Amino acid sequence: MKNILLLVHEDNGQEARFQAAVDVTRAVEGHLICVDIVPFTPIPGDAYGLADGGVMLLEAEREIESLNRARLEKRLEIEGINWDWIELIGNFDVALEDSAALADVIVVNREVPELKVRDIRRVAEPLVLRSGKPILAAVNDDGFNAAGRALIAWDGSDPCSAAVQAAVPLLKLSQSVTVLELDDDSIGNPAEMAAAYLSRHGIHAEIVRLDVPTSDFVEPVLLSKLESGRYDWLVMGAFSKSRVRETFFGGVTKRLLKDSPIPLFIAH
Repeated sequence: MKNILLLVHEDNGQEARFQAAVDVTRAVEGHLICVDIVPFTPIPGDAYGLADGGVMLLEAEREIESLNRARLEKRLEIEGINWDWIELIGNFDVALEDSAALADVIVVNREVPELKVRDIRRVAEPLVLRSGKPILAAVNDDGFNAAGRALIAWDGSDPCSAAVQAAVPLLKLSQSVTVLELDDDSIGNPAEMAAAYLSRHGIHAEIVRLDVPTSDFVEPVLLSKLESGRYDWLVMGAFSKSRVRETFFGGVTKRLLKDSPIPLFIAH
């Protein structure tokens, strides 16, 4: 893990993203790629966005981002990390996906309700589904403590396995790693497989197994673990169940992207 992609845009969630991305980049001695996105939505009736109103809105957004870049570059100069800057115009998730070919992880927010720009507020969900990259979803301005206590929500699925594999460079830095298996009789590959895999990378994980009556209990039990204050970040597979079921019935991924109190490292 060396190439860290960060969504840059002047909004209420930017500080959380910035702090988390800088922390990860420093922890893995990597390279931070700041993707500064200027959103552009054509005015209704102006399919190409060439009317005066569309141009004025675009120029106003570019001015805001220019000032934002100047502020962040001053901070980056004293952070002691390697970084570069890309400026793009377009939709947030599409622009990030197009920039992520050689990224090892993309840093965005989990859902930020107070943001007026919906495309940023919920950008993690489409990105993790379409980009093929792991997502680090920041929560607050405290940043990301890779050296803290990591929790792996293990369900034996391919997305969960992908998340664990991608998180190895960060898990190696953690003071403790716990593999939590919430067993509703649907677990295929047991948590011991995850622990054995991690041990070959020099990561010694504790296994905690809890039986739950049905899958409906997974979400509240997992959320209570995250709210306990015993863990600093979570590794989990995104949308491990069918996408249709997640869409119509909610699902663990959607709930945690909305309510998790700690950063999420997710992959699909």
